[in-house]
Amino acid sequence: MRDARPNWPNGIGLLLIHVCAIGVFVPVFFSWWAVITAAIFAYATGAWGITLCYHRTLAHRSVRLRKPVEYAFAILGALAFQGDPISWVATHRVHHANSDQQGDPHSTRLGFSWAHVAWLFKANPNIPRTPDEFRRYCPDLWSEPFYRVLHRIHVPMQIALAGLLFAVGGWPFVIWAIFGRLVFAYHSTWLVNSATHMFGYRSYKTTDRSTNSWWVALISFGEGWHNNHHAFPYSARHGMTWYEFDLTWLTIRLLRLLRLADKVRVPSPALRERLRT
Repeated sequence: MRDARPNWPNGIGLLLIHVCAIGVFVPVFFSWWAVITAAIFAYATGAWGITLCYHRTLAHRSVRLRKPVEYAFAILGALAFQGDPISWVATHRVHHANSDQQGDPHSTRLGFSWAHVAWLFKANPNIPRTPDEFRRYCPDLWSEPFYRVLHRIHVPMQIALAGLLFAVGGWPFVIWAIFGRLVFAYHSTWLVNSATHMFGYRSYKTTDRSTNSWWVALISFGEGWHNNHHAFPYSARHGMTWYEFDLTWLTIRLLRLLRLADKVRVPSPALRERLRT
């Protein structure tokens, strides 16, 4: 990949979002309706948008959603403001191809802070940025006009959502359902990149540092069972045992029951046993 310079827009944007999120501690911005709205948007954009759609459906093709459902969830993922589907999926696929090795966009070998957030704004040549790189790493998404449109409009979409929330509930809705929500979602996702490559237990043999962390799994809708995921990246199920609670897996099972999802992929018991540590 080409050389990269520091991404100042990313860094400044993340700083401003975190500063504005401090408003959740200011009494004048508190309202229960704002908190409830933020919680609903956090779940919809994080669980359905990022975890189910961006990650398990688009990045790994571990489940197939009916197209209207896939597109609706992709819009929710774009509203999580972690990048559009093409950029997110391309970066994630590069991560899996080079996990904790040279070329990993957020390798923990460069430290916790790098893997957690610094990789997003410091010079990082391993992040796909150009159309040629997007065609290389996610030709399936780049070939769909819908995803190319989301690639261009995901930032205006967030601004439009903020305007709508302001019209409905004023600044409390904006502070809680935009800034507070985004900070919670960011760190939930970033902990999967950082903490679950450094702390926790390992159930399966992998060539990287991935670990399983129950507390990261709780706040990331099942993504914290990360060693399981790196052992079987194609699997729609991340929590492999009864005590590894995976809310997204339960959602996938419900969608399959409702005939809104099919082609659900999971590893066989024999394969799981073969890779046991």
